[in-house]
Amino acid sequence: MDIVKLLRTAVSSGASDLHICRGSPPAVRIDGRIKLLKTSPLTASDCEHLVRQMVTDAQMEEFRTDKQLSFSHSFEDLGNFRVNIYSHDGVLEAAIRAAAARTFSLDELGVPRRLAEMARRDSGLLLITGPTGSGKTTTFNALIDVINTEQRRKVITIEDPVEYRHAHKLSLCVQIEVGLDTPNFATALKHALRQDPDVICVGELRDLESISVALTAAETGHLVIGTLHTPSAAGTITRLIDVFPPHQQSQVRVQLASNLQGVLAQRLLPLKSKRGRVLACELLVVNDAVRTQIREGKQHLLNQTMELGKSKGMLLMDDSVLAFLNRGLITRETAARAVSSHHILS
Repeated sequence: MDIVKLLRTAVSSGASDLHICRGSPPAVRIDGRIKLLKTSPLTASDCEHLVRQMVTDAQMEEFRTDKQLSFSHSFEDLGNFRVNIYSHDGVLEAAIRAAAARTFSLDELGVPRRLAEMARRDSGLLLITGPTGSGKTTTFNALIDVINTEQRRKVITIEDPVEYRHAHKLSLCVQIEVGLDTPNFATALKHALRQDPDVICVGELRDLESISVALTAAETGHLVIGTLHTPSAAGTITRLIDVFPPHQQSQVRVQLASNLQGVLAQRLLPLKSKRGRVLACELLVVNDAVRTQIREGKQHLLNQTMELGKSKGMLLMDDSVLAFLNRGLITRETAARAVSSHHILS
């Protein structure tokens, strides 16, 4: 069995992911749903054979130590893929995600244009959030391309792994891959501050140390763009604060209030036609009212502020979902799973 043939099948079917699991045929994810390929179930030997086609001996040594391995890999003419190798009951298995062949514009993605305005600023913190598989990385790279195309700046990205390679345009784009170029996000962030960056893009703000350094970078005159696995704008701010010990949270609220520019929360919803998905968004644009609420720990008031701030470009997730429902693009069942206030559907 050949991994390239399986990937070719996945790409030609429009799949976002290929899964190699013992006891199941190879599986692909199309429009958010798992579909088994019409082949025999994989044995442990099959899985190891497919995995070994993607990794070097040095990577296998790393895997034997950590029991997990993530990296990016290019396959012939198919493009770039994000590969995660893991062990399940002692058997090598893999989850492989296809990177986009190109960057998409924010208009193509359906992201509010106000987000691009934030990406053109000289400093501050801009966050893209949402669950796994919600398109955060695609939006992240679209913002990098906005800067790279329009401005003469130095952009440093820190990713695990790098999924899309940006050529130098007007900007210099230096892409650092965790595991290959640096041991972890926090270390890369610390060193990035010494590499004369204008913009620092962090593939995932995942712990206290990386969040702390990102806040410091934003505070010292850099634009920082990062992603988190949080479902909403208010939830993102709560998550950023709660990761710190209680005695530091007051100072963190002050830092966030001073430096946060905006939060885009996003979610992909299956179309009613069952072919393709649409991007539902929530956008928090930080203004004086938002800054006050963050400083005072009143995140529960943010949705109300966003409701009042629609004329300034703010958008609530429920309104985004409802708009798709009213246009007949998604089913009522899909909408019901995505909204937080079900009374808007009545």
